[in-house]
Amino acid sequence: MNLFLKQLNADAQEATGATEATEAAAETNNPVEGAAEVAAAKPVVEEVVATAHDDFDWSVDKRNVAHYSKEETEKYDQVYENTFVKIADGEILNGDIVGLTKTDAVINIGFKSDGLISLNEFRDLQGVKIGDVVEVMVVEKEDRQGNLHLSRKSARIFRAWERIMEVHKTGEVVTGTVTSKTKGGLIVDVFGMETFLPGSQIDVKPVTDYDQFVGKTMEFKVVKINETIKNAVVSHKALIESDIEAQRAEIMSKLEKGQVLEGTVKNITDFGAFMDLGGLDGLLYITDISWGRISHPSEVVKMDQKINVVVLDFDDDKKRISLGLKQLTPHPWDVLPEGLAEGTVVKGKVVNIEDYGAFLEIQPGVEGLVHVSEITWANTPINAKEFFKLGDEHEAKVVTLDKDSRKMSLSIKQMTNDPWSTIENKFPENSKHKGLVKNITPYGVFVELEPGIGGMIHISDLSWLKRFNHPSDYVKVGEQIDIIILSIDKENRKLQLGHKQLEEDPWNSLEETFAIGTVHEGTVTRRDDKGALVQLPYGLEGFAPNRHTFKEDGKQVQADETAPFVVIEFDRNEKRIVLSHTRIWEQVQADEKEAVKKEAKAEAEVTKKAVKNIQSKVEKATLGDLGALADIKAKLEGNESEGEAK
Repeated sequence: MNLFLKQLNADAQEATGATEATEAAAETNNPVEGAAEVAAAKPVVEEVVATAHDDFDWSVDKRNVAHYSKEETEKYDQVYENTFVKIADGEILNGDIVGLTKTDAVINIGFKSDGLISLNEFRDLQGVKIGDVVEVMVVEKEDRQGNLHLSRKSARIFRAWERIMEVHKTGEVVTGTVTSKTKGGLIVDVFGMETFLPGSQIDVKPVTDYDQFVGKTMEFKVVKINETIKNAVVSHKALIESDIEAQRAEIMSKLEKGQVLEGTVKNITDFGAFMDLGGLDGLLYITDISWGRISHPSEVVKMDQKINVVVLDFDDDKKRISLGLKQLTPHPWDVLPEGLAEGTVVKGKVVNIEDYGAFLEIQPGVEGLVHVSEITWANTPINAKEFFKLGDEHEAKVVTLDKDSRKMSLSIKQMTNDPWSTIENKFPENSKHKGLVKNITPYGVFVELEPGIGGMIHISDLSWLKRFNHPSDYVKVGEQIDIIILSIDKENRKLQLGHKQLEEDPWNSLEETFAIGTVHEGTVTRRDDKGALVQLPYGLEGFAPNRHTFKEDGKQVQADETAPFVVIEFDRNEKRIVLSHTRIWEQVQADEKEAVKKEAKAEAEVTKKAVKNIQSKVEKATLGDLGALADIKAKLEGNESEGEAK
């Protein structure tokens, strides 16, 4: 401002000086001469090089106008400044639209200059015109170009943040418009400010399609704010949950056991179905869905299905409600058909199988047990899990019926006559038959001759010649086997069966062949710490104790090795043959020693006879003869010693 005033004074002084020079020239009627006189009248000053206006005194007013001191100048400058509105950067105030262009609105806020705001910031307003008052923010009082920088958008965001801060504290519900979709959620315009709506906060149910919400106006609750970066998170789910909580509290206050409610199936699991009771959830357990057995709730109920349920129990603190569906109908045991009684034949579906039997469902909720002892007339063990299959249907006779305890026992075998009553007619002793192997135990094989009739072959009656560690080494379940009936126990429903008895006992005819001391080729089939099992001719097996398996080189006969064995024991009654390989080569060595002894003894006898002959021929002994006799004696004694040593 001072610069502006000084410029005005300088202009005035220049104008005044020029006027005086013109007047002086006019008085002499000669512009040139007058000017020269004026110039001559002035004192002569040495010529000094200086810049333009370097000696100009701004404080001199040559027009004889009022002169202001420094203090007065500052005073009037202040008065001039006060004629404008005082503003600061970031300040929000109202401005008048005083002009409109194709791209901007001219805003007057009472400052020295007007500001421009792009019309893009007025897109939310329809019909903007001159004279409208709008709230703007001073971004800069003077930017690089010296212009006043205003923004309506910044003012709206500032006011919106103030409102958002306020409603976050008070919990007030706000209305916003979903403007776009972003990663993990939606962008919502609340009071003109962008906020974030996470996908998990859209609804109480999982939402996968976010596009369906773009452009919608909804109610929200501000659940989180960040003052540092001025960011806010809103939730629509919180409003739904608060409404649900209110409904839940109202429903819980009116709940009673036995009350019937209408619910909607909202979720189905393996153990039951969750029901929406109008803001409150309840659980319908699988055991309370149907009187009959079901493997999964989806067999009876479907998603979003509306059904009536009864309240079985509820917990106010934990807000848990147990519901029932089957309780809406009478228990099937209470409405059994009149014709159902002991001795009647029923048809049922297998719904459960245990080791002790199977349960047949006669009608939903009414089951009977077929015990394993009531499956077949046979007295042999039977596996219920092999006989029954889930879902199969069987006819059975009602054996017992107790409506009070709701128990029923059934029998399949009683559907036919007891074959054991006339067992001896079809299966007399010593008769031969073919049967099916049904079961194998460590001590025998159970064979079925016909349904309900069967017996056991003891492991010792499988073969005359071989000993088995387990019957499965000889026969497998499901195979056919020839048998002979050894005995009948009609009272206990048992048949003693045999297999080896179909052939003559070979041990009777092989006793001489495998007499003690006989040697046979054998192959070791198995070894253990006790000895070796040896396969002999004619299908017989023998056993060689461990100490009888050593070979001449000190090693033992190994599995799959063939070697000669001598029989050292044969027991026809016990069907046992004991063998030895060691005794074979030990016997050979003993025989060799005995032969050497016999040879030496024979030579000694010959020598003795020669000596006797010589003695009988010589009448007198001479020294020479005595010497010859001594040599012969020494030789004889030497032969004997050598024989003993060998």
